[in-house]
Amino acid sequence: MSSRIGLYAGSFDPVTLGHLDIIRRGARLVDKLIVSVGINPDKSPLFSPTERVEMLQSVLKEIPNVEVDCFEGLTVDHVHRRKAGVMIRGIRTVSDIESEFTMALTNRTLSPDIETVFLMASEKYSHISSSLIKQIALMGKDHSLIHLEQFIPKEVIPLLMAKSRH
Repeated sequence: MSSRIGLYAGSFDPVTLGHLDIIRRGARLVDKLIVSVGINPDKSPLFSPTERVEMLQSVLKEIPNVEVDCFEGLTVDHVHRRKAGVMIRGIRTVSDIESEFTMALTNRTLSPDIETVFLMASEKYSHISSSLIKQIALMGKDHSLIHLEQFIPKEVIPLLMAKSRH
């Protein structure tokens, strides 16, 4: 386990500017940051795991110490497999704090050798969620879609629109 390797796991369905903010800031804290697409059997994602990995690789290619992968199962097990010592977690709102705190305590019980580092979302991104973005794309009128670049990377917009117009 290396404290110089961090892992940031999420569904990234789709990746948002808030995710990118956490990734950029997290990448400055470690030598290598692994961004891991988690496959959660309780969720019905819009994008396949392969599509989410490719999306992330596309928008993260300029950050040299970041790599992207995909996993199933417990995040702490994946952190061990990747020999990371730090789990990066983003917090947007007060309600995130409670659930993230509970998850961090559980993860510490399962794997006391893994540290969890919380990064507060930048103020301009704290209201963004992938669920909200999908709702705008699926239900929004054309004028609301123009504003998607305030929430997601511009490379992701055509991918999201192709999925949401089916």
